[in-house]
Amino acid sequence: MEALQKGDARRARDLFGELVSRGAADASIYLALAYACRQSGDMVAAGSAIDNVLRLEPRNLRALLFKADHVSEAGDARAAAAFYLAAVKTASTMGNLSDDLKQAVQRAQAICDRQAGELETALRAALANGNIDGTAGDRFDESLDILFGRKQIYVQEPRYYYFPRLPQIQFYDQQLFPWLDKVEAATADIRAELLAVLGEQAAFKPYVQGDTMRPQKDQMGMVNNPDWSAFYLWKDGAVVAENAARCPKTMAALADLPLAQVDRRSPSILFSQLRPGARIPPHNGFVNTRLICHLPLIVPPKCGFRVGNETREWVEGKAWLFDDTIEHEAWNLSDQTRVILLFDVWRPELSGGERRQVRAMLESIDKIGGASPDWSA
Repeated sequence: MEALQKGDARRARDLFGELVSRGAADASIYLALAYACRQSGDMVAAGSAIDNVLRLEPRNLRALLFKADHVSEAGDARAAAAFYLAAVKTASTMGNLSDDLKQAVQRAQAICDRQAGELETALRAALANGNIDGTAGDRFDESLDILFGRKQIYVQEPRYYYFPRLPQIQFYDQQLFPWLDKVEAATADIRAELLAVLGEQAAFKPYVQGDTMRPQKDQMGMVNNPDWSAFYLWKDGAVVAENAARCPKTMAALADLPLAQVDRRSPSILFSQLRPGARIPPHNGFVNTRLICHLPLIVPPKCGFRVGNETREWVEGKAWLFDDTIEHEAWNLSDQTRVILLFDVWRPELSGGERRQVRAMLESIDKIGGASPDWSA
């Protein structure tokens, strides 16, 4: 081992041969040999030794970094990129790293970032020269953002029930819902009814409420928290008569919508209030057979909403629909209250028959179980 540490490649190979003959050569010995050979300038032997390390331990971080540098010095940038990226990914799964490894991984990350940037610039230029640009559509643009690591992939992850083969769409195209025009047109009337309710803050209850008959869940500080509160017009699939009577124009605006009606479960129609400085932490909804609609009514600056890898700002009177089984979160960084009208409708991809099947299934579960569904947020 002393010869390895001094970089005496010839003596190291002799010692190494003895270890091999005795069956005592492991990944650490091959790695030490690789360093010694590189130090002595024998790059062929160094490459052979490091390949043996990776044969024995494909995720050896030092070996991956060594191999990346080795093939980079040999002029194979593409192979080097693959090994630098493998090293970065491997490091992300490990615990504390020594200072020299931290620096080496940071260098590898910088190389990966630079190469990705160069590739992206070249690719976008090639597409532009071929007249293939942003006119191809938002989906293609998003695919490039995902390809170059600018956006993460998010998918439906309902917490209760998953209906298969539905498209993975974060925000839906408003044109798919012609009834939204009527809802948006009623914004002024709905806001007026909201303002009357806001005068009585006691009417709003925390959106996430604890239930002593259910195990307490970690809701990231939102259980019984008035920072995120609601005034329900419909709750758990039934009209809240007293509240609905206070908002007749709001009820009329939603009267003909394809609400996701399931006894004791949905729809929910509510004014959702988010207090100044509050955040709704990332979470997923319960079933992917419905979409959630937001109609913004009071939106101060510095309010935002993220679904998957897309972030938007609410605009008063402009509604949108999204899939709440894709991770989403909201925030109000202003010094004023934010309020939206929130309700759920059937997904447009479900046929009438499928909607009846889903409804019958969920209602049957409740009848068999004999208890209220546990659909707290």
